[in-house]
Amino acid sequence: MNHADFPGTVAPPSGDDAQARLPSQLDPDTFRVLAGAGVSRAVLPGEELFRRGEAAQSMFLIDTGEVRLGFDDGLADKLLGPGQYFGELAVFLGRHQRFARAVAETPGVLYEVTQDAFQAVLEREPAVAARFMQRSFAYLVAGEHQLIQSLKRRNEDLLQTLDTLRQTRSELTVAQQLVRTDDLTGLANRRGLYRYLDELGRQPLAGLRLALLLVDIDHFKAINDRSGHLAGDSALRAVADEVRRLAGPLELPCRLGGDEFALVLRVADEGALANRALGLLAAVRSLRLPSLRGTRFSVSIGGAFCADPGGWSAWYSQADAALYEAKRLGGDHWRLGA
Repeated sequence: MNHADFPGTVAPPSGDDAQARLPSQLDPDTFRVLAGAGVSRAVLPGEELFRRGEAAQSMFLIDTGEVRLGFDDGLADKLLGPGQYFGELAVFLGRHQRFARAVAETPGVLYEVTQDAFQAVLEREPAVAARFMQRSFAYLVAGEHQLIQSLKRRNEDLLQTLDTLRQTRSELTVAQQLVRTDDLTGLANRRGLYRYLDELGRQPLAGLRLALLLVDIDHFKAINDRSGHLAGDSALRAVADEVRRLAGPLELPCRLGGDEFALVLRVADEGALANRALGLLAAVRSLRLPSLRGTRFSVSIGGAFCADPGGWSAWYSQADAALYEAKRLGGDHWRLGA
């Protein structure tokens, strides 16, 4: 039997032209022997020959028409034509899971070869079978190498994507930080304060008490009116620095707006809170700014312990009432709310 015994078959190149043969394209003798062991099968466009993941039981030779192999996982499809074969691991290994989906692209004729039929070829024409297996293994190794290179490129792309995501996350974190930070002083703003308050429940106090200090610069409007807003901004930054120095690692200094600052502290008792407030009074009192020569600064401070049940509104009201009392005394005082 020769290749002409299979009508419609397009003979692959032979002789010197064999170098031009596609990796999965058979020489005429091998095609003839394997096709003779197989069963002819006509296919129509869109007909599924097998699915990815299903048990493999046979290989296929393409006599006429084209078949598309789809691998998914981002790998390119393969379009096979006359003289080519696919699914050969089924006759080498027996039942295994298909790595691809095979669908007829055009009308055509295939030869389906089972493992038993291939074993018969191996016994009857071992030289042909050996040549086919040698070519198939070389093709499989080349395919694995190509897959490894593809996966390597995908891994590099994935690493680049992850790096981009990390950078984006970092930029988002910076943006969120900016949203929660006062532009002028660098302290937390109201958004930052509310975020801090939301997270308080997850932070153990370790035997300490939560307390709030509200801080107002005394006669700040007069400073702005007399020396200008730039000098006023300088005064705000200077007081902010002192408020920041007073805060510990788990405490929050913030600017609520205008010349009003707040400190959320962790202290042992009323004496410790009083020491913090008096320390801030003394630090601000000693400030001397070049832009405000001869001006002596002072602040008024109102405090409250943040007891449960309560919440920010209750704590603020208590501290604000104490702040008003310190202002009523002429400033440069601190008072603890009831």
